[in-house]
Amino acid sequence: MDVYLIDGTYELFRHFYALPSAHDVNGQEIAATRGVLASVLSMIERGTTHLGVATDHVVESFRNDLYPGYKTSEGVAPELLSQFPILEEALEAMGVVVWPMVYFEADDALASAAAKAAQDENVNQIFICTPDKDLSQSVVGTRVVQLDRRKNIVRDEAGVITKFGIKPKSIPDYLAVVGDSADGFPGVPGWGAKAAASTFSQYPHLEDIPKHWQEWHPSIGRARALSESLFSSWDDAVLFRTLATLRLDVPVFETVEDLRWTGPRPNFKEYCQRMKAPELLRRASYQRS
Repeated sequence: MDVYLIDGTYELFRHFYALPSAHDVNGQEIAATRGVLASVLSMIERGTTHLGVATDHVVESFRNDLYPGYKTSEGVAPELLSQFPILEEALEAMGVVVWPMVYFEADDALASAAAKAAQDENVNQIFICTPDKDLSQSVVGTRVVQLDRRKNIVRDEAGVITKFGIKPKSIPDYLAVVGDSADGFPGVPGWGAKAAASTFSQYPHLEDIPKHWQEWHPSIGRARALSESLFSSWDDAVLFRTLATLRLDVPVFETVEDLRWTGPRPNFKEYCQRMKAPELLRRASYQRS
């Protein structure tokens, strides 16, 4: 069997900005929620049997306690934020396993689910459905891969190396020095993608980098400047790596069979009526039959 792990936060954002506004019977903005439900149903219609969706029930997480500059919900449209609980409830009513994150982030749930599913020898391949670069650290060979459903691109371990110049295990270290504007941490001054790639292709983790720049691999340009910047910002770099490292201890499921889709629940009809989406009910009911 194959397992599909879906980034519900990414999907909700994507559909929110891609679809025209629409409202449910109570006047609640609902277009993005309907779009995500239809998208997940399309996966089931194409044969997906085991799947789970992770969402950021709240944008803030434990990482905000570690670093005050970490991303928050500030600036996110209220019409978008208000759809997270609706999407979570509607997906559950549709019979899909959902992990709404509060202390952790959706990415942590996806990473945890991928690692746990990989322990099951009956699982052929695990698709982490998101283009988010953070999840590249969870890629393992050709068995645990990333799937960008919008562009229909599958990225395995060789693909991660082609894109970033480093192996998946070095992604948190890479992000620590390069920074991640989406997550709100700046990285280390003077470090760019090219310098990080050439460095972490030789030294997989921060601790592996020689403290004396003269000992650095000759292929790494500007070694002296990079070394001085890194080791004078060492504590920040280690903190940023912690922020970029996905947790693998999120409670997700007992066995992979928990992710098997067996059809919508009886209350899905109520959700479809409220969302003015009878087609979703018809499609879900047809797949169950």
